[in-house]
Amino acid sequence: MASLSGLASALESYRGRDRLIRVLGYCCQLVGGVLVEQCPTRSEVGTRLLVVSTQLSHCRTILRLFDDLSMFVYTKQYGLGAQEEDAFVRLVSVLGNLADQLYYPCEHVAWAADARVLHVDSSRWWTLSTALWALSLLLGVARSLWMLLKLRQRLRSPTAPFTSPLPRGKRRAVEAQMQSEALSLLSNLADLANAVHWLPRGVLWAGRFPPWLVGLMGTISSILSMYQAARAGGQAEATTP
Repeated sequence: MASLSGLASALESYRGRDRLIRVLGYCCQLVGGVLVEQCPTRSEVGTRLLVVSTQLSHCRTILRLFDDLSMFVYTKQYGLGAQEEDAFVRLVSVLGNLADQLYYPCEHVAWAADARVLHVDSSRWWTLSTALWALSLLLGVARSLWMLLKLRQRLRSPTAPFTSPLPRGKRRAVEAQMQSEALSLLSNLADLANAVHWLPRGVLWAGRFPPWLVGLMGTISSILSMYQAARAGGQAEATTP
């Protein structure tokens, strides 16, 4: 009952629904792709699952029509990252926010072109939005790698004389942050693999992934994202007086 209550609570929020739709969509693509490619007797079921995956993806695209304002508010609040102590983290975060902010209107134009609301070439706008997404993911990968390096340095035994090691509580906090950054790194790498796949052919491995592999990468990323969200929620409840 507790798990059902937690799921119902998560589905009451937009982010919770989006995470669930995302993981279901990629799972359908993974299973459907495997059935179509490896099980000819069940190819019809696989095809239907791929159709469900496509429809869930369209659902998320339409819901993202309303994300511009929230992204703008977040970008404005973050600003130039004055609260960040590390200059590199500040730079990649600001550039990542800019890429995310530009991604939404480009995707909206592409969607409107596909829906024949606008008379423009949708493929160019899909390519631009995918490139912005890939750039944002690449910046996220760079940030996580940099943070892991810095956090690892903090955990090392101090070499300077008269310097005491980190207290147990702070050490655990640093280790928890390292785990969070590692999960973000894996999630971004999985999404980046798909983002490159959706770029025009000729760019690295673009267009070479079979449907099941796209589904696998997306499922990995989605599950990691859901785990991080649940973990963050649990930590927030634990620290609430």
